[in-house]
Amino acid sequence: MQIAQHTVVTMTYTLTDDQGQVLDQADAAQPFAYLHGASNIIPGLEKQLEGKQANDSLVVTVLPVDAYGEYDERMTQQVPRSMFEGIPAEQIFAGAEFHAQTGDGHQTIRIAAVDENTVTIDANHPLAGVTLTFDVTILDIRAASEEEVAHGHAHGQGGHHHH
Repeated sequence: MQIAQHTVVTMTYTLTDDQGQVLDQADAAQPFAYLHGASNIIPGLEKQLEGKQANDSLVVTVLPVDAYGEYDERMTQQVPRSMFEGIPAEQIFAGAEFHAQTGDGHQTIRIAAVDENTVTIDANHPLAGVTLTFDVTILDIRAASEEEVAHGHAHGQGGHHHH
């Protein structure tokens, strides 16, 4: 069976950035499963997996445009430190993340820099502008169930579980 629309793919992978740093991985003990064609994974990886078969191994390089987008300076903003009133000072540091309610719904905002009066916040995805490399091995491919197709994601081992 080949990877195609409405197949559930189970795979292992190691994800590295352009510096070779490991960002994420799924091994055979805890593989990753997704529903192909349902935008469950970044487009650049999904495109490269199309047509592959069980036991195929491949290394996929995904440019930012097909991953989490280019880094956008306009998504950074300097705000008065007083906006963080009530938050302990030790929680306000470069790299800290907060969940914020925005016009686009819930969003993770990262603190890029802090000085005495100003906090620079960054709404870019942490991997925006980063070229990603996935070292992938396909373990299994199966037809998705009607329920999985309706829900838009894989169920069962490595996939999403409903409780």
